[in-house]
Amino acid sequence: MKKLLFRLPDLPQVRQFAEDEARAAGMPEEAIGDFVIAVNEVATNAVTHGAGDAFIRTWVIGGDLVVEVHDEGAWKPGPLPGSVGGMGLWVARLLSSDLTLRVGSGGSTVIMRFPGKG
Repeated sequence: MKKLLFRLPDLPQVRQFAEDEARAAGMPEEAIGDFVIAVNEVATNAVTHGAGDAFIRTWVIGGDLVVEVHDEGAWKPGPLPGSVGGMGLWVARLLSSDLTLRVGSGGSTVIMRFPGKG
């Protein structure tokens, strides 16, 4: 399991971390771009709608790559009707094979699962 602490200015490092983890898990090259987009959307939400600090960690289960993004804030899921932004979770849900969101007094946690080895 690998873990990276980050803030808003660190999002480029989060994307590189995600790409490196995808390759290490054997994710097909053609799937890595969508994976990085999903991770970036959730990580961006964590540091813009949650607390200023967040962490991302990854692990492999049954060949799938699992990603957890956690912050200490409590942000609301989904865009408001008629809004221009706020599509990050929706995009991540479309790109992942499974997405779970937990929001409570301990903060916000998103866990996503992606097929690993092709």
